[in-house]
Amino acid sequence: MKKLRRFKIFSDKYVKYSLILILGTFIGWLVFHPSQKTEEKRDHSTEFAQGTIWTCAMHAQIRMDQPGKCPICGMELIPLVKSSTTSVDPSAIHLSKEAAQLANVLTSVVNKQKPVKEVRLYGKVQADERLFQSQVAHVPGRIEKLSVNFTGETVVKGQVLAEIYSPELITAQQELLETVKTKQLQPELYEASKEKLRQWKITDDQIANVESSGVVQNNFEVVSNTAGTVTARRVNTGDHVSQGTVLFDIADLSKVWIMFDAYESDLQFLHTGEKLSFTLQALPGIDFSGNIIFIDPVIDPVTRVAKVRVETGNQSGKLKPEMFATGIVSTTLNEYSDNMVIPKTAVLWTGKRSVVYVKEPGTDEPIFKLREIGLGPMLGESYVITDGLTEGEEIVTSGTFSVDAASQLEGKPSMMNPEGGKVSTMPGMQMPGDSKPGNDTSMKGMKMPEDNKRN
Repeated sequence: MKKLRRFKIFSDKYVKYSLILILGTFIGWLVFHPSQKTEEKRDHSTEFAQGTIWTCAMHAQIRMDQPGKCPICGMELIPLVKSSTTSVDPSAIHLSKEAAQLANVLTSVVNKQKPVKEVRLYGKVQADERLFQSQVAHVPGRIEKLSVNFTGETVVKGQVLAEIYSPELITAQQELLETVKTKQLQPELYEASKEKLRQWKITDDQIANVESSGVVQNNFEVVSNTAGTVTARRVNTGDHVSQGTVLFDIADLSKVWIMFDAYESDLQFLHTGEKLSFTLQALPGIDFSGNIIFIDPVIDPVTRVAKVRVETGNQSGKLKPEMFATGIVSTTLNEYSDNMVIPKTAVLWTGKRSVVYVKEPGTDEPIFKLREIGLGPMLGESYVITDGLTEGEEIVTSGTFSVDAASQLEGKPSMMNPEGGKVSTMPGMQMPGDSKPGNDTSMKGMKMPEDNKRN
């Protein structure tokens, strides 16, 4: 009976241990055995990686056959060109939508626009040379008094500027008084003495005053014959002057000139009579305008510019000589009215050739082809196109350099390589297109900056 009880207990323990072992094995199979769905997803990812060329958005020279991180900056690689997609034109470059989006590739439709050329000019305010006046001494003598003592003073016509003591003028007055006594008998001498005084710019009123009073005046007044601003005072009190000596320079600033500098390339767009708008640094927020009245026919050999003159009124006196001015002339180019106008960002210029990338028609995929064009005048931020494009075509206007870099790496026609062909790479670096049987295209031979530090 004891033996039967022991056997029963032993049998129960054996069954328990067996059940625990079976249950543990089943749980382990559930935890560590991958599902069918996961296997299928992994295989699909591998197939996508094998059919795609991967590159870095910041370093276009990186070309990998599987996803990962950029060996230079560590950014996630993006798909560039899918091997399953083939372009109709073998010279066209096909980007993936992800690569085009990351490179900010934008396009616009080519159309005709009114070509308006804006020419920006820089210059200064100057006094009108035709309104300059020099006040001179018409008689020799000594400056006894100056009524205008500083530069910049405003004078009016008829204002007394100075007084001059002149022995020659005293003698001439005495001759006049002598001829007055005999003017009935010798009228010729009387008129000759008066004419002598007139030659010295003595007015008829002054002559009549001397004749009626019978008194010789020692000092005679120098009267301003114009209104304006004194731009220069050339004498001081007590100076001896001769006939014709300049005493003051006076400029009438009621009208002024704006003298702009125009470069040779801009002269073809400037014409006399055109309206020119300008602003002054000293008066921000105020717009002025005037008409071009003169274009210098000679180029300055030193500055290589020609002067463009604009005349404007200045009754308020706000425009002062030597103020800096910025002008803009808007000219409609009627000879290019039937031409296309495209943004300047769309054009790649090599010095000899100008090219753009045209989107292949009839497809929503980012497929572009290089095309050489003819450039006309530059209109600020755009160009007039003389040939190479037709209205309605779609061109790359943003990210043009990124498209060109991808085209170079693919060995297709590009800005610097119009015929296409292989692209020279860094020593030891294998590109996916250069792979041969037995070659490793994972950039094993390329040294990175971290390798130099370790060495």
